Amino acid sequence: MQKLLVANRGEIAVRIQRAAKELGLATVQVHSSADADSLAVKMADEAVLIGPPAASKSYLNIAAILKAAADTGADAVHPGYGFLAENADFADAVVAAGPIWCGPSGDAIRVMGDKVAARIAAEAAGVPVVPGSDGRVDDPAHARAIALAIGFPVMIKAAAGGGGRGIRIAHDMDEFDRLMPQASAEAKAAFGDGGLYLEKVIERARHIEVQVLADGTRAIHCFERECSLQRRRQKVWEEAPSAALSPELRAKLCASAVALAEAVNYRGAGTLEFLYDDISGHYYFIEMNTRIQVEHPVTEMVTGLDLVREMIRIAGGEPLRYRQEDIHLRGHAIEVRINAEDPAQGFKPGPGTISSLTVPGGAGVRFDTLLYQGYTVPPFYDSLLGKLIVWDEDRPAALARMARALDELQVGGLPTTKPLHQALVRDEGVAKAAFHTRWLEPWLEENAPRLSKEIAE
Repeated sequence: MQKLLVANRGEIAVRIQRAAKELGLATVQVHSSADADSLAVKMADEAVLIGPPAASKSYLNIAAILKAAADTGADAVHPGYGFLAENADFADAVVAAGPIWCGPSGDAIRVMGDKVAARIAAEAAGVPVVPGSDGRVDDPAHARAIALAIGFPVMIKAAAGGGGRGIRIAHDMDEFDRLMPQASAEAKAAFGDGGLYLEKVIERARHIEVQVLADGTRAIHCFERECSLQRRRQKVWEEAPSAALSPELRAKLCASAVALAEAVNYRGAGTLEFLYDDISGHYYFIEMNTRIQVEHPVTEMVTGLDLVREMIRIAGGEPLRYRQEDIHLRGHAIEVRINAEDPAQGFKPGPGTISSLTVPGGAGVRFDTLLYQGYTVPPFYDSLLGKLIVWDEDRPAALARMARALDELQVGGLPTTKPLHQALVRDEGVAKAAFHTRWLEPWLEENAPRLSKEIAE
């Protein structure tokens, strides 16, 4: 491997380029016309325009990306997250065209990227799953019977894709009949697949995910992250390790993730997501993300690993360089997502030009971003501007460090979610880690007036 093409944009494209350059690789950045002045384009050794702003005509254009690889002589492709990262057909097309695919095989993506198939694989590997349908539910009468059997509330979920799309929660049969077609239509629009399956809703669940690295034969875990602070099923705040797990439960949960990764001959970096019921003490596998995650830096901070670099090494044919006993959990890390959104206006997106930028520093502080002063954030894509990550020796110290780093961070010219995180980092419930996946939205309703006032000031 000598030249890596980055088939993505934004902060993850910057992140991948940095890892590639540290490995001595040349980089190629594909981009839409809207991203011609992006930081990723400026950093790359070569840049190739692949289409207009619409993602469907640029970052989702497989033919254009493959042509860019061929024209530049790129012998590897990294998909980042989002866009085509979990598209099995794209993975197969890259390999068929000649370059190395920096990710799991198309077959592994098909199995683990489809929630129903992943559920079946988990059960076969002895990993507990949430009570629900055995497979996709296409017949409305059958779906209603399953819903009655598992009991309301029931979650209707897209079989393909992720990111909170194609999901509805029904509390009774009338709501179930109304929401099923909505979920299917949204899944079809987002993923090209309207297939659905059903799961029992676990009340007050925590969202715990386990990071794995694997070489197709052997897998290791890099411990867990907690991602329970969510708005509309989109993660807002992530940390490692989870304050809810005992050492014994952590070991058991992480071992389950490794068993499932090895059972499907997984290769690369991946994340297995679980719901944890801290009342019963049970955990349940829900899905696998067959790519690098937005929140991967918190794992890097507590383990000292560079996950993106390891992905590239494994893709290049190197066996996994670590044994499980080599991976140690040290301290505590927190990541908050800084989006171009106004939390006082219902999180209304606010693209614009960066008039000023002050990046926080000091020990244990990291800011992964696509920003530079004078850059104009385009309105066509995800509103993520960057991720502020801190590490310290324990959770209270990490919270204090995050509070300080947020105070230092200054992004001028557009609204951001910084005020939200400043409020959360000083909240008593967050300090006690007394939250779950449904905690944040009521908190936002209760604290909206205070947030509006603080932002105005």
